[in-house]
Amino acid sequence: MSNNPTKQKFALTTPLYYVNALPHIGSAYPTMAADALARFKRLQGHSVLFITGTDEHGQKIQRSAEANGLDPQEHCDRIVANFDALWHKLNIQYDRFSRTTSERHHAIVREFFERVKASGDIYLDRQQGWYCVACEEFKEKRELVEGGYCGIHTNKKAEWRDEENYFFKLSKYQQKLEDLYAKQPDFIQPETRRNEVLSFVSQGLKDFSISRVNLEWGFPIPSDPQHTIYVWFDALLGYVTALVPPEQEPTLENALSQWWPINLHLIGKDILRFHAVYWPAMLLSAEIPLPERVFAHGYLTKDGQKMGKSLGNTIDPFALVDRYGADAIRYYFLKEIELGRDGDFNETRFVNVLNADIANDLGNLLNRTVNMVIKYCKGSLPKLTAEDIPNENPLKIIGLELGKRASKAYESLRLDLSCEEILTLVRASNKYIDETAPWSLNKQGKKTEVERVLYAVLESIRLSAYLLSPIIPNLSTDIYQQLGFSIDFNDRNSKDYSSVFEQHSQWGNLPANQNLNKPRPIFAKLEQPEKEDKSVPL
Repeated sequence: MSNNPTKQKFALTTPLYYVNALPHIGSAYPTMAADALARFKRLQGHSVLFITGTDEHGQKIQRSAEANGLDPQEHCDRIVANFDALWHKLNIQYDRFSRTTSERHHAIVREFFERVKASGDIYLDRQQGWYCVACEEFKEKRELVEGGYCGIHTNKKAEWRDEENYFFKLSKYQQKLEDLYAKQPDFIQPETRRNEVLSFVSQGLKDFSISRVNLEWGFPIPSDPQHTIYVWFDALLGYVTALVPPEQEPTLENALSQWWPINLHLIGKDILRFHAVYWPAMLLSAEIPLPERVFAHGYLTKDGQKMGKSLGNTIDPFALVDRYGADAIRYYFLKEIELGRDGDFNETRFVNVLNADIANDLGNLLNRTVNMVIKYCKGSLPKLTAEDIPNENPLKIIGLELGKRASKAYESLRLDLSCEEILTLVRASNKYIDETAPWSLNKQGKKTEVERVLYAVLESIRLSAYLLSPIIPNLSTDIYQQLGFSIDFNDRNSKDYSSVFEQHSQWGNLPANQNLNKPRPIFAKLEQPEKEDKSVPL
């Protein structure tokens, strides 16, 4: 952790989501993770720029629009509105929303293309091969499965293409990319994804086409408008466009002056090659510094099965949030799935986890402890400080190191581990209050011991809520306000939000004599879905 966090900048991105269809839980997952990471960095006092957005060009978009009888731009506008609405429902606090159909983006793409062309890395040639429209990518024969279907989109048959395209000299950057991966082993994470890229690159890089013909939906090549710029060459630059302040002219100089290089690209493993191979090569060609890290998350399944319309098991994220609330959804996906590995959504497990961790362990602990303060201490915290709690107190022992452990987990993108570290203190607090039985101590007239127990438990709840606030900001705010604080973890303009990390992330900071607010349940216990109820509309 830096000694001067307020002077540090941190920029991160989600993928720019493809708008051929409505947002699904697979796109909500990395956005929730990125939001939690951005909130944690803001909590530390960092200056943060959190970028999300949409990728809106290409043949797949054009065909989707045509299938629905819409103009491509109208189609994009409709789908984008749904992404933005879902992010708001999930309490996603992004800073910039990048759309690749914007005129500002067009200006950046045009300037970048000319810079790469001037480096001698663009040439005209003929392209023959199998093309997957769903991937927007030419496929080698070994990448196709039986019947000529795409290995990723197994219900989509690859199409044969024979056309003249502009190419980017990817092969020229073979050695430079290998040097990058060797010198910066953390550039691609996790390790399994890094190994995939190393294996792919070691087979030898081939130049790739960066234009398409007979395609209207996209930006034309500046010097040859019969060609449309390939969607991936266009889309990756959406991250750069987002860096330009709204009031400034969209130029590369303005884009790169303040927030570049990006500290973290959080992406799905299916688009790893574009971000870990094509993107750095393009930036090297344009003589632009490279991002710091590309982290690829895994796939999501439902009840152990791959999700898909044909299987009838897709999850409507809007319905899921409406049913359970944003914090519950955020908590399950970020705590139960290790970022970087594949994860599963099972509604029975979802209900069990939320009831155990939030309703029972955390919520019930808060409720009964605050009630005891009202009953035994007239509603105010005792006149105690951390120094009054013995060093051998089990909660103090855990709490004094928890801030460091949870922060380390956040920094390494182990949101699941951070939750588990925090739950260690919550569970220990439940055990401690049961074993010390302050209701019995009160009957025995041991007022000082009662006060020490209640202080230690409430301080542990406070610290847990603070460290969980990037993941469950609404519930953490509720807890903090019941403890007599005015802080709102959704209010980024509050001076209390980011100026007190060193203080609030340490155990022992509950003010003496603070008046508590009336206790209320923070999370209602969930009911298990009925077996015949599919629970979430398909």
